[in-house]
Amino acid sequence: MVNKRIRVLVVDDSQNMRRLLTETLASDPNIEVVGSAADPYEARDLIVALRPDVLTLDIEMPRMDGITFLGKLMAKLPMPVIVVSTLCQSGSQAVVEALRLGAVEALAKPAGAREIPEFRQQLLLKVLGAAGARFRGPSAASSSPVAKSGTPGRASSRIFAVGASTGGTQAVESLLQQLPASIPGVVVVQHIPPVFSRSFAERLNQCCVHNVKEAEDGDLVADGHVLIAPGGLHLVLARQGSEYRVRLRKGPPVHYQRPAVDVLFRSVAAVAGANALGVILTGMGSDGAAGLRQMRDAGSWTIAQDEHTCVVYGMPLAAVEAEAACEVLPLERIGAAMLQGLSRSNRPRPYHQELVSTIP
Repeated sequence: MVNKRIRVLVVDDSQNMRRLLTETLASDPNIEVVGSAADPYEARDLIVALRPDVLTLDIEMPRMDGITFLGKLMAKLPMPVIVVSTLCQSGSQAVVEALRLGAVEALAKPAGAREIPEFRQQLLLKVLGAAGARFRGPSAASSSPVAKSGTPGRASSRIFAVGASTGGTQAVESLLQQLPASIPGVVVVQHIPPVFSRSFAERLNQCCVHNVKEAEDGDLVADGHVLIAPGGLHLVLARQGSEYRVRLRKGPPVHYQRPAVDVLFRSVAAVAGANALGVILTGMGSDGAAGLRQMRDAGSWTIAQDEHTCVVYGMPLAAVEAEAACEVLPLERIGAAMLQGLSRSNRPRPYHQELVSTIP
């Protein structure tokens, strides 16, 4: 039996970019490029005529910008959309808005010839993952910033570690909004390109009661604070005396990702053990499954998102199959389970330095 190929429509005002996207996608036998459009008006007609499985969408286009078009599309004919945008601060803010509206993935356009090979690889991975994505609808827009306590958080004695990928920007936002301000420090790895991660952190800081920021090397993990791994860098947990701090490392990609969830989870298992709680959310592939199993073996309470509420049930499924999750729960119940999990543990084990040496 021959599997049905994934039908993709490319939308970008640049002829050169349309060519690069089309040639890259056509190189995979599982993908068929059914058409291309230079603006949303052309795209609208082609979507109706061709009914693609996945759409790649530029943000800055003539006649109608990609954000406006995406909002209209998701209201009338929701489908998996991958935003492909220029890597800049203003553009990244638009990309985060696109993810809020329901785009499942974001990819930065290559700035030069040296970045094209990695761009091609990431594009294929994201299209293959997006094809089976469930549409969850836009998350609520924050109309005004949430008030913060303004007081510095004290060093956390407990750690929440969260990993996510496809569909994860909405899932992470939903999860944080379930949690009160007085929580242990949270460290998050979301598969997202550089610069986009900073805008993602800024949006979370605006709509959540916690203090959220893109992590910097040496940042203290503090109560009521959330640290988001920067795109392009691995984030690991380190212990400095009685404090937990984060370290950023370039390192090779793991599961084709940098930051990688496994890198974070392995470090948390090594230095925090039973003092940590791990959560793995929606995403394609298996990143995080092995690390979450190490956390569970080290005494951490661990939670995986269930299939029904995932945009892509890949990473949580891999964690379940690895027997890494103590609980498998719908997204809306994970926040409460995290708070309950603070009083639970699994066979706590002493700190082991050798685990740290395995981290890139």
